[in-house]
Amino acid sequence: MRCIAVNVQPMAKIDQMNDRILRALSRDGRISNLQLADEVGLSPSACLRRVQELERSGVIKGYRARLDPVLTGRAYVVYVAVGLSEHTKAAQTGFEQAMAYADEVTECHNVAGAFEYMLRVEVADLPAYKAFHTETLGTVPHVRSITSYMVMGSPKDVRG
Repeated sequence: MRCIAVNVQPMAKIDQMNDRILRALSRDGRISNLQLADEVGLSPSACLRRVQELERSGVIKGYRARLDPVLTGRAYVVYVAVGLSEHTKAAQTGFEQAMAYADEVTECHNVAGAFEYMLRVEVADLPAYKAFHTETLGTVPHVRSITSYMVMGSPKDVRG
């Protein structure tokens, strides 16, 4: 029997106060420390220490801007289930590298189930998606099946 040592960073303690801080920052990553402290019921210095520890420990990976999909030309969202013809590491690596270069693909997940990958694709409109489907996705080796799910509305979307 072989044992492999894995270097795992200890998880930061997510107590009730840290959870409140994380929820507030998820809603508004630009909130001032003073406003955040007031919202969660801490002194500004205690709040800042907690936020810095959450950042240092990797719980908070960063901050980003939410963009308007209409104004950025990415309002047409499609989830795409992709099946591969071969279940080899080389086929997966090749597919993942191709998706890394595809600007239209905003998320690429290797999943378990009836297909190998679930993509989130954001483009301007149906003709732009058809071009991506045909000229990008359709030319990747080992792609066996492509099933597209057009988003008609998003009543809940809490991605940052």
